[in-house]
Amino acid sequence: MVLLDRPWTGGGGKRHRDGVPILALVLVLASAILSASPARATRVRDLARFDGVRDNQLVGYGLVIGLDGTGDKRTTGFTLRTMSNLLESMGVTMRPEEMAVKNVAAVLVTATLPPFARPGGQLDVTVASIGDATSLRGGVLVQTALEAGDGAVYAVAQGPLLVGGYQADGPGGTRVAQNLVTVGRIPAGAIVERGSGYELPRGSELTLLLDRPDFTTAQRLAEAVRRTTGRETWALDAGTVRVIAGDSLRDTQVE
Repeated sequence: MVLLDRPWTGGGGKRHRDGVPILALVLVLASAILSASPARATRVRDLARFDGVRDNQLVGYGLVIGLDGTGDKRTTGFTLRTMSNLLESMGVTMRPEEMAVKNVAAVLVTATLPPFARPGGQLDVTVASIGDATSLRGGVLVQTALEAGDGAVYAVAQGPLLVGGYQADGPGGTRVAQNLVTVGRIPAGAIVERGSGYELPRGSELTLLLDRPDFTTAQRLAEAVRRTTGRETWALDAGTVRVIAGDSLRDTQVE
């Protein structure tokens, strides 16, 4: 859902071939109130989103270095091979069997690319161990490419991890732990390299998709949008509301 707070008050905006400022209509819809009663008022954006406006999940495989002996064991072959490939790309040739490092862990890095993201933006990332490392505390993620489902790279992540948990080993094999120490986060740790590519539709229609399909809610939503914008609006089914952009927006004060 497009999260836009300021109402459109007329004028400006790029007009398309049908003479309709689509962005202006989006602003009105995002701020429209479903109920006239302040005690029961619900914004359209709290119930629905525009068709095509969605988050995209990103994932990447990388290495966390700088661990205090809590990394993957030597028997974790894929970590050693990845480290060997990384060193080779930097001009250092070393076979995996020649390595005996305890301060490196193989991880998967995940992030969410929001709609309308543009190159240069920053994303929070989550880093999780996939080997037998006992802790990622104090580690630093090496530059990791993050891909979407289409296989394209949309962001690159790197930086020191924040690990919220802890664990302590006591005598007799006892262990005290709270939360996970094999999962960490890097706030604003990824830089967007490619935008989501979504743009507002250039046609004469907008489609709202209800987060929780319901025939009654869909009908009330259509009536609220029609009342607020003066547009021809109807519920296609329990989860879809269609809005015809028309020729111009009438003067409407949206609270």
